[in-house]
Amino acid sequence: MARCSSLMILLLLLMMLLFLLLIINIAAALGNADSITKKKTSHANKEDTEDENDEMQLEEILKRNHVTSESEEVGESATTQQGRPSPSEKENKDNDKKLQETNNGSKQILPDQQETVKSRQAQEMEELYKNGTKILKRSRDKNLRKDRGYKLLVKAADIGSTKAMERIAFALLFGDQLPQNVTAAKDLFEALAENGSHKAQTALGFMHATGIGVGFNQPKALVYYTFAALGGNFVAHMILGYRYLNGVNLPQNCEAALVHYRTAAKYVADNVALSGEILTEKVRLTERAENLSSNGEVMDLDLYQYYQFIAEKGDLQSQVGLGQLHLTGGKGIEQDYEKAFYYLSKAAYGGSTNALGFLGKMYSEGNEIVHQNNETALMYFKMAAERGSPIGLTGLGLAYLYGKGVSVDYEEALKYFKKAADKGWVDAQFQLGVMHYAGLGVKRDYKMAVKYFHHASQAGHALALYNLAQMYGSGTGVVRSCLTAAELYKNVCERGQWTERFLSAYFAYKANYIDSAFLQYLFLAEQGYEMAQSNAAYILEYGYSYARIKLGDYYYYGYGTNVDYETAAIHYRLAAEQQHSAQAMFNLAYMYEHGLGAEQDLHLAKDSYDLAAETSTDAYIPVFLALCKLGVINLIHSVQNANLSEVWKQASLDRLLWLHWDLFLIMILTLLLAVLMAYRHG
Repeated sequence: MARCSSLMILLLLLMMLLFLLLIINIAAALGNADSITKKKTSHANKEDTEDENDEMQLEEILKRNHVTSESEEVGESATTQQGRPSPSEKENKDNDKKLQETNNGSKQILPDQQETVKSRQAQEMEELYKNGTKILKRSRDKNLRKDRGYKLLVKAADIGSTKAMERIAFALLFGDQLPQNVTAAKDLFEALAENGSHKAQTALGFMHATGIGVGFNQPKALVYYTFAALGGNFVAHMILGYRYLNGVNLPQNCEAALVHYRTAAKYVADNVALSGEILTEKVRLTERAENLSSNGEVMDLDLYQYYQFIAEKGDLQSQVGLGQLHLTGGKGIEQDYEKAFYYLSKAAYGGSTNALGFLGKMYSEGNEIVHQNNETALMYFKMAAERGSPIGLTGLGLAYLYGKGVSVDYEEALKYFKKAADKGWVDAQFQLGVMHYAGLGVKRDYKMAVKYFHHASQAGHALALYNLAQMYGSGTGVVRSCLTAAELYKNVCERGQWTERFLSAYFAYKANYIDSAFLQYLFLAEQGYEMAQSNAAYILEYGYSYARIKLGDYYYYGYGTNVDYETAAIHYRLAAEQQHSAQAMFNLAYMYEHGLGAEQDLHLAKDSYDLAAETSTDAYIPVFLALCKLGVINLIHSVQNANLSEVWKQASLDRLLWLHWDLFLIMILTLLLAVLMAYRHG
């Protein structure tokens, strides 16, 4: 009997001890679960990390411009912000000492020598910047862009290149081959803007207009855009033109829009006339998601390698296609004159008339691989024209129109252009419009000019669009229409070099760097690109709940903006309701539980936790732990708000632990059974 009594006492003590340990373990597990599920984890294996020397150089650039990196970073993807430790006091003293020694040494240098040193330094900066941007523009190879392109820019910025600093600041903002750090980007942009950088002013306008990294402030955004446009930034002109045209935070004013668009369009047209149009594909994500064909399809590397293989086997069509792609930089393939010349030469020797025409074009314009040579160009154009190639016919027309290798002869030029235009060649149609507009070889006829410009513009010819815009803007040959002219100028502006960001955004999207892709599409959307607006909306509303959750995280943690729990809750709620995201449901439940952004409501918290578990099996364990925690909280509240006698009278396992009381009971009974078995064997 005594043994039985002692056994009962022992069992009671064990039960109390086990229950206490269970509560402690649940609390500890909940603490870990909260930190794991509420704080986003960074990817452990980053493909885009820089080596130690480049990080030191980049940090030095930021430090020189009074830019501080923070340990609180933007997100959880491969573009997570990377905070940099601030330099120690000893390092600052060493740097000050070195700077003083340098200044003292420079006083002993003669003025002429100083000018020579400055000139060499400026030349070195320009060379580094030029080579770095060339790689970034022409290559879609991520490793090459990171290991060569941005390293050259970092070196250029390290010796004082403002243009390189601007590129680096944008890379930090968008997470383009550099770790995304919105705060550091903002600080660097502000330092550059104080020194008059119109690109930095445009970037700050974008950040204030969208609330990225700063408080949402449209008036401040307009101030930055206006100063940037006055400083000669054509992207800022596009943004203001779009806002005036559509009345976005500004009174709708077509004439004001026309002025802004015309300024940017002239810059684009001048560059097209000098170096030719570089094609940049724009992929609509909705079409991509639904496997629909798109005119702006980017060629996959596997397909490109297949064309390379059959081109080497002698396929003329593939040789001409690859040569043309590398000549113009189409379908996401980098512009490479050496490869263009290689493939076109193979195709020409194989008998391709179009290849002959393109080779003539290369010699006529000249580039870093093929030096300009009118005689060689004429030879290729004539061979191509004799075989009926519209490229060769247009080339001969241009030679006679501008006297390149032959005497100027408008009648001959007109004859060749008409033959090429009859074959549907767009450049020839445009040139016929120019000749009728200016009265070269024919009587001046604005109606015929409009006709030819219109035909060429339907195929997307940038200069034809520009000339039509000029005519509608001035009422030359047509009834003046501000709206038509503004829309045409807008179309021309959207073919500028800044369009290259579409490719960068698309490649980021394909690599699943959604935050980087979203911000880049958002920047393009601010410029008025309808496709970018569509893509940003697709990512935000339809494509990925991730983007909504990420926006919620920005406001919850105060990444680049003030902590705003109400706004965070709105984004989590939208992700939960529209995309049925279990993560968003869990986050929302957490906020209900703690009264963040909404009134504390444990019942709503429980409902949201349950919904998260029903939506995703992966959420079951975190939800179970969270519900256990809520059960304990509910018990504590009950004890605090009522006397013990009432609690024991009204308490039930269902009310204390809700639907999970059976799990607790099973665990306790299992442990008791194990203790009894051990006691018996003992």
